[in-house]
Order: sequence, then structure tokens, then C-alpha cells
Amino acid sequence: MNRRFVLALAAIAAPLLAQAPALVTPPPPAPVPATVKVALQTSEGTIVLAVEKDRAPITAGNFLRYVDQKRLDGTTFYRVVKVQDNFGLIQGGLRNDPKRVLKPIPHEPTSKTGLSHTDGTISMARAAPGSATADFFITVGDQPSMNADPTQPGDNLGFAAFGHVVEGMDVVHHLLDAPTSPTAGEGAMKGQMLAAPVKIVTARRVP
Repeated sequence: MNRRFVLALAAIAAPLLAQAPALVTPPPPAPVPATVKVALQTSEGTIVLAVEKDRAPITAGNFLRYVDQKRLDGTTFYRVVKVQDNFGLIQGGLRNDPKRVLKPIPHEPTSKTGLSHTDGTISMARAAPGSATADFFITVGDQPSMNADPTQPGDNLGFAAFGHVVEGMDVVHHLLDAPTSPTAGEGAMKGQMLAAPVKIVTARRVP
């Protein structure tokens, strides 16, 4: 091959090779946050939850204590807030039963956990921040207004989401449609109490 041709070809190829991107090894995928599955066996069917023990360790740990100590066995889903079809929440738990309730836990806002109140989220019922014990609710429909929002005045810490439904949303929808008593309940809860509370027979970790 002509020496001049070879030198010319090398001169053209050199800058092209210099511009070639270096091979970069992609970073390993981020680890998936660990969850624990819990089955709520109710008188109307089973609801299976994925409890976020990594992202919401305080709230999830509290819920799992109630599960492991069988404190939720025999309790009920007793309240329904139905705003419209396929939107609202169902609430259950101990209703401050002094024989079963453990100490309140610190509030764990969504601004800290990175969770959000999407369809099927399980979250803690509370009054003031840091007052949650054993009562919880499951959302039907996305409800971002329940998330923490530091830009808002007053109590802007929202509710402490700690997991989501992975099986049994049909049961949740069934409970949302259950009849309520027009007279039961106090204050804002009047008219939101189930006429026939739905029993939580057992609450157990799923192997």
C-alpha cells in the first residue's frame, strides 16, 4: 500500500478515535427497599399489605408489633369516608382500647419517607403529630392532599404512609360501599361509622 496513503488514512482516523466515547460501566441498580407482607383476614375476605420496613421504619415497626403480638386479632374496620365512587378511605384498628393499645409513636411524614398516598396506601390515623397508636386507614384513589406539605400553614405534616395493598383491593372497595349509620360517630365522623363493622379475624405476616 502506498505509504503516503497510509499516513493520510492515519491522520484522518486519529481525531475520530480521539472523539470516540470511552466505555462506561453502568452503576449497579439501586436496591429495592425491603417490605414485609401482612395478611389481614377479614370476615369479608383477605387484604394483603406490603409494609415498608425500610422506608418507614418507625411506623412499619409499630404496625408489625401489633401484628406479631396479635393485638389486631378480633378488631374491626369500623369507619368509611366515601367522597364519591372509587374515592375515599376505610379505617380500622383498636379504637383506643386501653387493654391493647401501645404507646404513641413519633410521626414519620411522607416528606421523610418518600412515600405518597396513592391508591391502596395504608397509613396511620392520628390527631396531633406523634399521637398515632394502632388505628390505620387504607386509601381508595390517589390522595396527595394527605402527604406532608411544608409550604402550607399550621399542621402540614400529613399522615404517615407505611405500605400499600398488593392483594385484596376488591375487598377494600366492598368495604367502601358498605352501609353506614346516619347517627353513629361524633363530630366530623358522624355518619361515617359502618352500620355493621367488618371483623379483622387475624393479622399475620405472610411467609
